[in-house]
Amino acid sequence: MRAGLEAVLMVADEPLAEARLAQVVERPRAEVAAVLRELAAEYAAQGRGFELRLVAGGWRFYSAAACAELVDRYVLDGQQARLTQAALETLAVVAYRQPVSRSRVSAVRGVNCDGVMRTLVQRGLVEEAGSEPETGAILYRTTNYFLERMGLRGLDELPELAPFLPEVDDVEAESLEGTAIAEAVAAASSGEVQ
Repeated sequence: MRAGLEAVLMVADEPLAEARLAQVVERPRAEVAAVLRELAAEYAAQGRGFELRLVAGGWRFYSAAACAELVDRYVLDGQQARLTQAALETLAVVAYRQPVSRSRVSAVRGVNCDGVMRTLVQRGLVEEAGSEPETGAILYRTTNYFLERMGLRGLDELPELAPFLPEVDDVEAESLEGTAIAEAVAAASSGEVQ
């Protein structure tokens, strides 16, 4: 069974669920799950150039992080494959606000994101997810490929945003308008405004 699982995973182009692997090797799912975890631990302990990981609801082989530079050199061969800052920002908005329309993403980012959204759809990181009932706008969500590329089992593993956001007091202190409004509100509540 171990060799069979390795062979199937070697040709898989997307993560394979334990249930599907159990069907292929005709063994109970619990037994397959245990063997997959054993294989993953063995590969890690042996310091191989590849890893077996559970990502996006399934198992798949990945190159080891220690070999990333070599793999990049081979795969990219001088090509630019990284996402732009605009694409990363747009992808983050979609990931945290999904399902979300292009106009809402543009509103959050403060710039038009139509071209960036097309790029993300073409790269398979974002997909259509129906339409908004009120406006008919197309809604977008991240794909399983996004989860796979990010190394996440599900969206619940996205990091919390709160630690990366400034404190409300800090934002208000930096804003002259916020300070003026706060002073006006304080004056009004103390009866100083006539």
